Amino acid sequence: MSEPASQLLDIQRRMAAAVMHPLTRGETMPRRRRDGASNLREADAIIRPNDRLTSFERLEIYNRQYWYRLYTCFEEDFPGLQAILGRAKFDALMRAYLTDCPSESFSLRNLGSRLEAWLDRHPEHLGPKPILASDMVRLEWAHIEAFDSEERPRLSAEALAAVDENSSLRLQPYLRVLALSYPVDDLLLQVRTENGSSASSTNNASTSRKRRHVRHVAALAPRPIHLAVHRHENSVWYKPLSPEEFGLLSALLAGKPLGDAIDLALANSPLPEDQRPAFLQEVFATWAMLGWFTT
Repeated sequence: MSEPASQLLDIQRRMAAAVMHPLTRGETMPRRRRDGASNLREADAIIRPNDRLTSFERLEIYNRQYWYRLYTCFEEDFPGLQAILGRAKFDALMRAYLTDCPSESFSLRNLGSRLEAWLDRHPEHLGPKPILASDMVRLEWAHIEAFDSEERPRLSAEALAAVDENSSLRLQPYLRVLALSYPVDDLLLQVRTENGSSASSTNNASTSRKRRHVRHVAALAPRPIHLAVHRHENSVWYKPLSPEEFGLLSALLAGKPLGDAIDLALANSPLPEDQRPAFLQEVFATWAMLGWFTT
């Protein structure tokens, strides 16, 4: 590498380290970083002042805008979690998570990819209803994955008719199945509807309605809920599943042969034996119509 190129790379790395360093609680750029480096000296070394701003003040603009963009994306990705926790607790969670798990991808789509695992290590951020909040995190991340994951060619009717108990049926990469304890799908739809009202005169009323929706769901007794999150005609949909459907899809997603998947799904089912063939025929016809089976 030539000397000018090496110098440019050094400046780029120093600039990135300064810009991506977390803000202070007051939303300002810290004078000294966690690694002990001085942002004041770094600013003087990599950016020139102008007639209105010092080098540090100019660098701080980039630092702030970078983090404001992360905050905005995170808020857009997890509106349901924000509704459950409230503004202050959500902000604390967001800043702590993004500090521990900074963006490592060219796409901000992946910003929340480590949130569920991070919350397993930091359950104190889940608030007074941790199971409800955890359910919402899982649903909102599944929504993101269903929206933009790959869609593969559908399995033809002829190919589907030829499968037997030893066949391994592949499912679309965008399909997610969830076992939940609260109806967070209904809650998220309500929150998104309220967020669609952007007029300032309705903001307070919208916030109040979201709080009522959250209180209503939080007051419910936990119960097993099974859900498929999928994409159809460029929109994300939530489809309720019976325990048998959930078990069958989970087994197929795990790569089980069809016969084994059916046995696992129906092993403890109260569904009478004489109704099982019709049940399987109906669900497979529905999933094929939705395009869930792929080559």
